[in-house]
Amino acid sequence: MAENTRNTKRDNSLDEISGKGLFLTLVAITSLVLCLFLLSLWVIPYFGFNAIHPLAKWIAGGFVGLALMVVLWASLGLLIKSTTGRNLPFFNKMRGVTIRLFLPLMTLIGKLFGISKNKIRSSFIRVNNDLVLSEARTFKPEEMLMLMPHCLQNSRCKLRLTYNVRNCKRCGKCSIAGLLELSDKYHIHLAVATGGTIARRIVVERRPKIILAVACQRDLASGIQDTYPLPVYGILNLRPHGPCLDTLVPLDHLEAAIRRFLDPRYYPEPVGPEPVSINPGN
Repeated sequence: MAENTRNTKRDNSLDEISGKGLFLTLVAITSLVLCLFLLSLWVIPYFGFNAIHPLAKWIAGGFVGLALMVVLWASLGLLIKSTTGRNLPFFNKMRGVTIRLFLPLMTLIGKLFGISKNKIRSSFIRVNNDLVLSEARTFKPEEMLMLMPHCLQNSRCKLRLTYNVRNCKRCGKCSIAGLLELSDKYHIHLAVATGGTIARRIVVERRPKIILAVACQRDLASGIQDTYPLPVYGILNLRPHGPCLDTLVPLDHLEAAIRRFLDPRYYPEPVGPEPVSINPGN
């Protein structure tokens, strides 16, 4: 009973660290670990560099110091960007550090604290979406791509939609019909992928300037990493039947994202000057 109580308290404490807060907390911890590691690369062999050259230890120290500055600037820039919306100088150019380096390391560190990979990935997706939204760019319809997972298709459907989503008969038994309506309404290309390889091929063929992707935490996080520096706005799918089976799309969230990134000149109706806000709901 005592053990169950302790486990319950730990789970509740982890739940309190949700959304962007989890990712930002792990960014700080990961940054500290990286800095300590980099310092050790200089401190440990410090006394042995004299045997190579009197200046060797200072040259090594310069490289370590530069690496420390990059890690600290990237993590500090991310924390400031996520909390205040302001950019540190050169932060946008170092966004790849947070995407390619921090996420794998944070997953390992989170494992030590008993935090699930999906919690970390969800938090990472939230932060990534904030960064994409903060760029405040808009695009033409042909510059945008809606990329969907094949598990949205009804599992009993016999039609092949991977290579041509227009094969759908729009029977309404899955989310594909609603996605096609959005595609027709805003003239944005819609594609369905069965995995990362096909998704990458679609991106290479279409060459979009922004991707609106729907998937699970794992696929979204890996997709964001794979396509960097191409911006990806990620939306988690709904899984009432479990993972990879008859999943759903929050169509209202997706349409809000479309209207946020689409140049208002291409809206199907006249609009005012007010920008579209997105309520992620993930």
